[in-house]
Amino acid sequence: MANSDIAAGEAATPRQIAARPFIRYWLWFMAFLVLAMVMVGGATRLTESGLSITEWKPVTGAVPPMSQSDWLDAFEKYRQIPQYEKVNKGMSLDEFKTIYWWEWAHRQFGRLIGVAFFVPFVWLLATRRVERRLVPWLVGAFALGGLQGALGWYMVTSGLVERVSVSQYRLAAHLVLASAIFAYLIWVAESLRDRPAEAVSRGRLRTTAGLIVVLVLLQIVLGALVAGLDAGLTYRTWPLMDGRFIPDGLWMQAPAWLNVFENITTVQFDHRMLAYLLMLVTFLHAIDTFGSAGEGPAPARAVYLAGFTFGQAGLGIATLLMGVPILIALAHQAGAMIVLAMATVHYYGLRHPAGAPQPLPGASVKETPLEDIQRG
Repeated sequence: MANSDIAAGEAATPRQIAARPFIRYWLWFMAFLVLAMVMVGGATRLTESGLSITEWKPVTGAVPPMSQSDWLDAFEKYRQIPQYEKVNKGMSLDEFKTIYWWEWAHRQFGRLIGVAFFVPFVWLLATRRVERRLVPWLVGAFALGGLQGALGWYMVTSGLVERVSVSQYRLAAHLVLASAIFAYLIWVAESLRDRPAEAVSRGRLRTTAGLIVVLVLLQIVLGALVAGLDAGLTYRTWPLMDGRFIPDGLWMQAPAWLNVFENITTVQFDHRMLAYLLMLVTFLHAIDTFGSAGEGPAPARAVYLAGFTFGQAGLGIATLLMGVPILIALAHQAGAMIVLAMATVHYYGLRHPAGAPQPLPGASVKETPLEDIQRG
């Protein structure tokens, strides 16, 4: 059997090549779990449940209160933080249980994702079904998941001492890392797919597609700032804000840069403006792709991307006008992840237009010849 160096490893074996579809579906499933985790996290935030568990116990915390005394102990710990004193003072134990279960489900789902990744990964390694070129990428995904859990607790701690809610900065960091992990999993999964061959795209198309991915991530950051500041509950009109397209008070705080992160007016205005920019860029990119990319799936992907972007903007407007109802708000949050997924797949397709699975950065893949595969 022919051998070659693949990032200090060997060429893919027949077993590893046969395992590619499974690994790809598994990574897409993990991406779906991350999306679901974002949704559960969004529901936890919208129900103001995220501070109900005041301790971080990665292992023993999987077991919820099992007795009346356990519940009273958890409730007493919650009663010591500012959110209870300033927002929920007088809350009953049954009301506390409601918000507790939301946060417990959020943390439990994070544990589930860890197990759903770790167990198949160990099995793939033990049975030598994973190519060496993929091992660092999969280890990286697991490490990012652990970092996300730690960052989540770091976010929660910001609301346990002086604030009645978590810091919008830490909320934005937590959400953008989840989004980055989501895109990362999709990118690695796409490297294992036998895609239809398509024409080599022009550099302009690839650059624009990459820019769209960056803009979508930036818009997710701005959306997290809007959520963290409850900015969606103000200026509930569209397309005007306080009767003007460009409202007063955008730069009322000093220093000026602080407005971008802490001024409710500026944060909502920036979120709106970037949405308009994204719609314009994806629309023009779709037109450009039709004229430049030739035959293949790229033009269709570009149209879908533009369509999803416009639909996501519509959900954002509905969320604002309707006063942030939980179902519409969660649909808007899911829409952001779907747009990110579409942008990632589209960008990967333009970067790697050949039909065969493509190497990840830092690896040069040389397939085992067909005759060697047949000989096993």
